[in-house]
Amino acid sequence: MKKVNTILVIILFVMAGCTGCKQSGVESNDFITVDVTADYPKKELVLQDFLDVEYIPLESSDEFITAGYVQAIGKNILLVRNTNQAGGGNIFFFDRNGKGLRKINRRGQSGEEYINITGLITLDESNGEMFVHCGVSRDVLVYDLSGNFKRSFKYMDRADKSGRFKYIYYDPVYSFDRDHLIVQDFFSGRDFSGTEEGNRDMESRNIFWIISKRDGSVTREIKIPFEKKIFQVVFSASGGVGMVENPGLIPYRDGCILVEPSADTIYRYSADHNMTPFIVRTPSVQSMNPEVFLFPGVITERYCFMQTIKKEYDKTESRGYMPRTDLVYDRQEKKIFKYTVYNDDFTNERPIKNLVDAILKLTVVNNEEIAFMEKIEADELVEAYEKGQLKGRLKEIAAQLNEDSNPVIMLAKYRKQ
Repeated sequence: MKKVNTILVIILFVMAGCTGCKQSGVESNDFITVDVTADYPKKELVLQDFLDVEYIPLESSDEFITAGYVQAIGKNILLVRNTNQAGGGNIFFFDRNGKGLRKINRRGQSGEEYINITGLITLDESNGEMFVHCGVSRDVLVYDLSGNFKRSFKYMDRADKSGRFKYIYYDPVYSFDRDHLIVQDFFSGRDFSGTEEGNRDMESRNIFWIISKRDGSVTREIKIPFEKKIFQVVFSASGGVGMVENPGLIPYRDGCILVEPSADTIYRYSADHNMTPFIVRTPSVQSMNPEVFLFPGVITERYCFMQTIKKEYDKTESRGYMPRTDLVYDRQEKKIFKYTVYNDDFTNERPIKNLVDAILKLTVVNNEEIAFMEKIEADELVEAYEKGQLKGRLKEIAAQLNEDSNPVIMLAKYRKQ
């Protein structure tokens, strides 16, 4: 298949527990401390040295032609879709070997259909359900895994401290336990009312909620303390807009990592609702102008990945990205580095990059086995194969592809202890 985006590579912002690292590489037994203003040396890493890699070639046929936007990865199935514009509402089911199982489409205007799909589809294999989010109608529509409608519920609504009515927009949404979802209010800190001053006047509402899978009712509000809400959108003098896109709700195995950008502490939230500090950033985000935000990255037994984002409009980028720096803490060396990670199945040192694109959401895998995933376009693999730049299983897969084939999904998996 032709490239929809060039080398769609996503290091997912998914945390695992490590005992921690302190600023400049001094360890703490309780949490990680990171100086977001420091300048760190560079380090090169090889992906296969710290994660196991699996490749899934998505079956290509007349029925299963897809851009390969992975929505969820379960124990037995992958949910994949196209964009709303190109895909017409199609949701594809593949097994874990990439074989096409079925395609459904419930796009429409009735109460049992979605106008479009926003955010990621939430998979609940244990209950045999999937939750499709339609931001246009502010509905969550629940289907069984054959596409049969079961029920729906609305996003919650809240009023701010001044009594003004505001609604909450769910993104991302993940399965928390058998009966509940955990959701992030995407508009908290990113609410557009035309001016930064107006947005700063928004209520200091909390950002994370646990809701019922049955009817969407709120069962728990997760409160993270902060002094004042910090606006995560920046305007340029010419009217351009830059916005922090990184998710603050990050699934990890039996719980989640929670990032409230207005707070100095990033927390780990366990399945039993216990919240403990995981990362503390310095200096305080409340004291900075412009602010520098910190978001965690993939964490393995040795490496703690993270990213800083400076709240400035980057004039070098036509779409107004904010300047970003990718960091990794090496627990053996007890140091923090800027990093590049290479995929060793390419002989030409192909780097894995954080995708910075405001129109494409970061794909976070709600799966205890998987650290992150990457979509590799077929035409890239065909070209690399013809140049002799592939090895091992990836080379075998590429030999069977043509440039119009569906993408190959790479899973980077935690190593079993």
